[in-house]
Amino acid sequence: MNYSALAPVAAALFLIAIPGRSLGADAPPPFRIGILTDESGTYAENGGTGNVVAARLAIADYGGKVLGRPIELRDADHKNDPAVGSAILRDWFDNAGVDVVAGLSTSSVALAAQEIGRARGKTLLIAGAPDSDLTGKACAATSSHWAEDTYALARSTTEAVVQSGGDSWFFLTVDYAFGQAMERDAVEVVKNQGALVLGQIRHPLGTTDFASYLDAARKSRAKVIALADAGADAVNAIKQADAAHLGAGGQSLAGLLIYITDVNAIGLAAAQRLYVTEGFYWDQNDQARAFAKRFNAEAHHMPTKQQAATYASISHYLKAADAVGTIDAGPVNAKMRELPVDFFGRAGSIRADGQVVYDLTLYQVKSPAESQYPWDFYKKVRDIPAARAFRPVEEGGCPLVKR
Repeated sequence: MNYSALAPVAAALFLIAIPGRSLGADAPPPFRIGILTDESGTYAENGGTGNVVAARLAIADYGGKVLGRPIELRDADHKNDPAVGSAILRDWFDNAGVDVVAGLSTSSVALAAQEIGRARGKTLLIAGAPDSDLTGKACAATSSHWAEDTYALARSTTEAVVQSGGDSWFFLTVDYAFGQAMERDAVEVVKNQGALVLGQIRHPLGTTDFASYLDAARKSRAKVIALADAGADAVNAIKQADAAHLGAGGQSLAGLLIYITDVNAIGLAAAQRLYVTEGFYWDQNDQARAFAKRFNAEAHHMPTKQQAATYASISHYLKAADAVGTIDAGPVNAKMRELPVDFFGRAGSIRADGQVVYDLTLYQVKSPAESQYPWDFYKKVRDIPAARAFRPVEEGGCPLVKR
């Protein structure tokens, strides 16, 4: 493929060889995994090169090969642009011998990628994009969705805020597939809980000045301003709301998708008391802490839930491929759905629609005084069983689900 129109993408795509592996003339061909993620934009801290670190750890822990073939890792920056991501995927699948792609931190890119993976019979391991449509009307037998989706995030966080007195809402939403799905799913929960939705306003991806959006939210007089965005967008909105003393008027923020790296960027003083729904927190148990220690040694920060999901998804895929004896997308994805999932000490499974389900935990961000050591950011509110957190499989509209 000619990448002349996508020079920045081409420059960002490179091969990572697993240390200690060399290929002789008679050696089996390498098995190639691609990490397609946002490495330079709004979501770079949430996934980005941290997804590459997580993938490298998963491959090393598995022994560096699958089905007797050495594993190689590629990565590229999709720039949060479906056209860029689609071009990379087609080239990887058609010309570069890539058989499985993980990461996929942006919903619009993941939705486009899912169509390409389905058409070419290639496996996708979606660790970042949360759009619930990925396991709904857009589901694919060749992909699995490892992130908490917009349904689970909206339900878990929104219910907690309503129960704490948040009976009127205003939505500040990033204007593309993810934000629209998050707002849609959260509005349904708010209304079902008997609370009011007083309005919404949408902003472009990568907005740096939230003054006018926050002013509209203030004028709504809603008790809760819900942020249906993530990454740098959420960080900027929360920082600017704090600087504008939005809370002085009795309004509070609800971040519907907050990563631990966002809290680190915001600081505990501004982020304290925010509710956060997580399937992975680095300090949740000994298994998570052991992974986080190794990850931190390379990435110099604690892993986000997306980066942890990248590790878990690749580990599970490799087990399934060895178990079924092939990398063909149909059989290996069927085996992935049969095998139990170990999500850092939490038992999980993959449903027919591709959603990976596991128990979630609702946390609240600690105050500076409550934090006792680096990255000690969350205090547990309650566990949320998978059956309650995730949308019932029969309600998503996935054509793969038998009715």
